[in-house]
Amino acid sequence: MASHKVARPIGARMLSSGEGLRQGWLRERAIRCHLLLSLAGIVMLAIVGAPSIGIVIFAVFLVAGLATELINAAIEALLDVLHPGFHADIGAAKDMCSAGAFVFNAAAVVSFAGAITAG
Repeated sequence: MASHKVARPIGARMLSSGEGLRQGWLRERAIRCHLLLSLAGIVMLAIVGAPSIGIVIFAVFLVAGLATELINAAIEALLDVLHPGFHADIGAAKDMCSAGAFVFNAAAVVSFAGAITAG
């Protein structure tokens, strides 16, 4: 089935992505904390002289964790609009999304620990 939307140029799509990042920053404390702690972690690894591969692995986990946080925030915002009242299944869905973000962020902490001890 053909889409009713006209294909947008890549520049317009990039602007939409930038707006998504901006909305995430404005709306979600977890995203702000993630970005600030990520920056602090990269700086710390650089200061202690961690191996480049350790910094790269940590950075990959950080980017994946940020993507997961953004997806989590988007799903939660959508669920809040679709069903503003309490529902056990909605709560479970939100908890599972949050758990996904937690797992990626926990992996980032493990990669940070590995990089800092290798330095």
